[in-house]
Amino acid sequence: MKLSSRCKDYYEVLGVTKESTDSEIKKAYKKLALQMHPDKNKAPGSVEAFKAIGNAVAVLTDPE
Repeated sequence: MKLSSRCKDYYEVLGVTKESTDSEIKKAYKKLALQMHPDKNKAPGSVEAFKAIGNAVAVLTDPE
């Protein structure tokens, strides 16, 4: 049960649906990564946000 709720959070982090393809997930990640990268975004919390989207794309595109 916890895994499905955590996965839902990963989809929400990237702004995609469960039906999204790997390509769509990676495209959403690239867009967010450019916006949230700590070198470009000096807002408080940008480092954590950048790590969260990196973790989300890693989990969602993992073949297992």
